[in-house]
Amino acid sequence: MTTPTQPGLSRVPPVQSRIRLDSSLRRWFARNLGLWRSRRTYFFTEDDAVLRVDMNLRIEVHSELVDGDEGYRFTWWAEGHQPFFDTKPDYRPEGTMEAWLCGHQLRRSCGYLAGAPTVSQIRQIDEHTMAFQSHYDDWEVLEQIRLVDQDRYRSRSIHTWRHGSLELVEHHHEIRLEAAGEPIG
Repeated sequence: MTTPTQPGLSRVPPVQSRIRLDSSLRRWFARNLGLWRSRRTYFFTEDDAVLRVDMNLRIEVHSELVDGDEGYRFTWWAEGHQPFFDTKPDYRPEGTMEAWLCGHQLRRSCGYLAGAPTVSQIRQIDEHTMAFQSHYDDWEVLEQIRLVDQDRYRSRSIHTWRHGSLELVEHHHEIRLEAAGEPIG
């Protein structure tokens, strides 16, 4: 059975509004705001190394929109001296990254593995889980973040390929230490 068409009507499905997409993503990001303790396990395929590190991660929202986009600040630091950074000196024990939610993209001031700005494509898996896919330099990164138990925990799974070969798998178990603070200027 064919659907009759009328002149001037298109059979193309309506375009989803960016407002709806942004509000869903903004709600999810708002659930992540606050201070988290991050217990991380890194599996390096090159040398079969399994390393652990304990970090803190603070996620804040900016009070002002930038070109209509919601802005966030991610700040991380190691809990005390962590031998991980002696073994892997290319990783930073502390840092800050600014990020902007632009539709279905997260534009970051720097990547975790490179200092250059990056753009991640965002895909919502369900109301609690988002997937971020990034490409920069020779790296391809797939990260999934799931909020668990009424947002008291986060589970992060990160797979990183370089030149098409899996080099790193990370699992982060994160516990909320503080709720969101006031928006930052």
